[in-house]
Amino acid sequence: MHATTLIGMDISKYSFELCGVDDHGKHTLHKRIHRDQLSLFFSNFPRCTIAMESCAGSQHWARELKNLGHQAMLIPAQHVVAFRQGSKNDRNDARAIAEAAQRPQMRTVPVKTAEQQDIQALHRIRERLVNNRTSLVSELRGLLMEYGIVCAKGYQKFRLWLKNQFIVCLETLSLMAQQTFNMLRDELYALETRIAELEKRILEVFKSNPVCQRLATVPGVGPLIATALVASVADPQRFKNGRQFAAYLGLVPRQHSTGGKPKLLGITKAGNNYLRKLLIHGARSIIYHHRKKVDQRSKWVKELVERCGINKTNVALANKNARVLWKLMTTPEEVFKEKLAA
Repeated sequence: MHATTLIGMDISKYSFELCGVDDHGKHTLHKRIHRDQLSLFFSNFPRCTIAMESCAGSQHWARELKNLGHQAMLIPAQHVVAFRQGSKNDRNDARAIAEAAQRPQMRTVPVKTAEQQDIQALHRIRERLVNNRTSLVSELRGLLMEYGIVCAKGYQKFRLWLKNQFIVCLETLSLMAQQTFNMLRDELYALETRIAELEKRILEVFKSNPVCQRLATVPGVGPLIATALVASVADPQRFKNGRQFAAYLGLVPRQHSTGGKPKLLGITKAGNNYLRKLLIHGARSIIYHHRKKVDQRSKWVKELVERCGINKTNVALANKNARVLWKLMTTPEEVFKEKLAA
């Protein structure tokens, strides 16, 4: 019997289904293991490649398996579906993962370090709180409108209105309504405090990381974008060039071509939505200030705005910044300092 060289593992909270194959693709192992027994099982198992779907918990188990001497492979879940035969269950999912992992051109998800996940957790919590703040402001504006009180549009203007005119507008309302709206205002202030604390921690990470400092030299890139890139892009070397990195972020046109006739549509919006959003917001800040500058980049932005409009220029500039950021992430620190000194 040939030795098992590849194992497809379908993970869940407590139950793990394994499907092992040899070099010829023949099934050599079918086993279900409880979570508490998984580390012991693989510590005594011959070294092999273990493939999993990229999902909740997969990064943790990938690091654990690498520490045990195995090679971990994370496959996007949408690429595994095409290889599943029969109904969906743990056994068929494990077989599909093993089948997908044998394809030489299969795209994989890089394994992040614990430090990268720490930074990513800060960004995810901040993003959730910002969304909660937006929902709360919309709710507050909508409820006030039911009483004939129209608030300023836009968060910054609304924040200023809340500070200067909120108390005066509530004087015509009943005591119950005043208590309700004061409660919503206090909740908004609490959310702002939590967001400020997270941004302070992100800024500390930014100041202590030399790669983040290097990325911040690009116009339109600040602590949020720099730390998010360091946390999300585990291995920038896996991209052949900057264009592949921009395509990974979904900043390139989507194709719908056939019969030799190319047809380009809007951007693909693939990859990391959060990174793409930050890069486009950063590009928008450059476009807003480009009229006051006369450097080469500002001239290029001005001409592009006149020719294509602001929205397309936003995406084009975000694409350009993504390529520059990839180059900075793949350039060794010594080479970067030499070029900067020159």
